[in-house]
Amino acid sequence: MAVSSGQQLKDRPRASRSRRGGNGRSGPGWLTPKRIAILGASVAVLAGGTFYTVRTAVEHSNAPAKPLEPGDFLALDPAAPDPEGDTLKENAVQALRKDRLEKARDRAKVLDPVDIVEKAPGGAGLPPANFPPGSSPDPGSNKALGKQMAEARGWGGEWGCLEKLWDRESHWNERAMNRYSGAYGIPQSLPGSKMASAGADWQTNPATQIKWGLGYIAGRYKTPCGAWAHSQSTGWY
Repeated sequence: MAVSSGQQLKDRPRASRSRRGGNGRSGPGWLTPKRIAILGASVAVLAGGTFYTVRTAVEHSNAPAKPLEPGDFLALDPAAPDPEGDTLKENAVQALRKDRLEKARDRAKVLDPVDIVEKAPGGAGLPPANFPPGSSPDPGSNKALGKQMAEARGWGGEWGCLEKLWDRESHWNERAMNRYSGAYGIPQSLPGSKMASAGADWQTNPATQIKWGLGYIAGRYKTPCGAWAHSQSTGWY
């Protein structure tokens, strides 16, 4: 129960007199019927709230888990915080650095973390997919499309950053997969099924992958140059 400031001011002198005797010690007189009623109501509200909180927590813990349906991915925010995914990216970078160091000692060719797969990974309710017969990746065309889509977002001046970012991530190849983390596609979505929020053909369509990747950059890093700066600093974005 809330008590107005005016009521508090009115009660304060009376409460002071009832609590203290002539020697200044507190006495039992401050427990007026009104205050007893307020205390009782407060205890009841607190007890009721505690019971509701505990009951709700128990209900949630006992509720059966509902698996995501394919359509549920359309509602996911591609730029939502993903600590688990970030940790996987960081671990992948560290593994790549370790392997490169070992190969450098053997004077072997510098490792490329990008692997071009023969079958698209599954996810978002879809099984692994074969690429269209006779088709092959065209990074040059993908890059031209990416530049056009970036300009449509008003990022014409950011093209240099985006070009370098996805050159590093995937060589602009829609079939690229990181051999350390499993990230997939031109923007290297982790997992690749996150790109289902941009279209059901995320496994094979460069335009869908680029659309998702631009949205991811906008939501998390604001601009391609912001994403490139982070990649330069950490090895991932």
